Amino acid sequence: MREYTEKTVGCPHCGHSIRITLDASNGSQEFYDDCPACCHAIHLNMMVDEQADKIELVVDADDEQIF
Repeated sequence: MREYTEKTVGCPHCGHSIRITLDASNGSQEFYDDCPACCHAIHLNMMVDEQADKIELVVDADDEQIF
């Protein structure tokens, strides 16, 4: 599996397209990034499946989290 991959995602707040470099070397991760257009926080949940050799990325707004 490639450790680094790039994905284009849409900001859940304003729809701006953002290129994100994902580092899969540490396995599945959850992190935040700020949209360069509207400055709102974007929640990213990266799930690494090494057996299937794929990376799944779920993108949502910070306020969509259920606790």
